[in-house]
Amino acid sequence: MSRIGRMPIAIPDGVTFTVTDNNVVTVKGPKGQLEKAFKNNVKIVKNDDNEVVIERNSDLKEDRAMHGLTRSLINNMVVGVTEGYQKKLELNGVGYRASIQGNKLVMNLGFSHPVEVEALEGITFETPAPTKVIVKGIDKETVGAMAADIRKWRKPEPYLGKGIKFEGEHIRRKVGKTGK
Repeated sequence: MSRIGRMPIAIPDGVTFTVTDNNVVTVKGPKGQLEKAFKNNVKIVKNDDNEVVIERNSDLKEDRAMHGLTRSLINNMVVGVTEGYQKKLELNGVGYRASIQGNKLVMNLGFSHPVEVEALEGITFETPAPTKVIVKGIDKETVGAMAADIRKWRKPEPYLGKGIKFEGEHIRRKVGKTGK
């Protein structure tokens, strides 16, 4: 039995949770609404204690794999509509800076032109400092994908550490050439 899959998901106050017959889960909360369709390998049940329990139909390999995954995805939906998710990025390099213009993130990254990244639906950007960017949203997958899209414009390089990195990410540094 999956250790993650058998743990119940507590539904906090102010969050409505609905499941249709064909495993479409809708979660509404103070920050918004998320909807996702799941395979019929698992059974999603909301009990009287305001908890959601995931039960699998059989012990087939695919059913066992979907058990813990489904539970984690539903838990991420509940956390997203109550607290939300955020990823913090740091810009390291001479002249590297970011600013917000409307719903676009405009970055100077050493190219001959500024780089503009448009926010996806449900995503907001913040720049508390010119070298820091915060990506916020209620869908964990979309927030992570948006942060990865921003990072790929200038991945951190190992010699000087210049580029865009996640906050707390360790960049493995290399020693440069030695002159004789």
